[in-house]
Amino acid sequence: MKLMSRLSLMLLCLLPFAALANYASPETVPGTTYVSPADAKALFDRGVIFVDVRTSSDFEAGRIPGAENLTVERDQSKSKITEQSLLELIGAKDTEVVFYCNSTSCWRTAAASERAVEWGFTNVHYYRLGFPSWRDAGYPVE
Repeated sequence: MKLMSRLSLMLLCLLPFAALANYASPETVPGTTYVSPADAKALFDRGVIFVDVRTSSDFEAGRIPGAENLTVERDQSKSKITEQSLLELIGAKDTEVVFYCNSTSCWRTAAASERAVEWGFTNVHYYRLGFPSWRDAGYPVE
């Protein structure tokens, strides 16, 4: 009985991780513009600000050149991205900004985009495919 209880407890603890393994970010985020890798490159070439919402260790391992790292956490009080930090970074709520993370399995891009729209930012680009697609397209990385 004790062994069965321990196994049950272990399985219950693993369930949230199993759910995350099958997570896919939404195709679109209301109030944003979806961008493909080619669209993202065009925005990059125009000098639009890119915000990398991945963890700082992912950011340090490689990123889109010039991107700023404002990590998103599920607990907003622990996130580096806030309405104020985003406003300080891009200057005005109607300035174009691109959010990206680590592909479709990363929830952070959608969360950052949703929060920005809620805060009143009006020119948000949702780069759902993120850094791996940028790198795989042969675009510059640092």
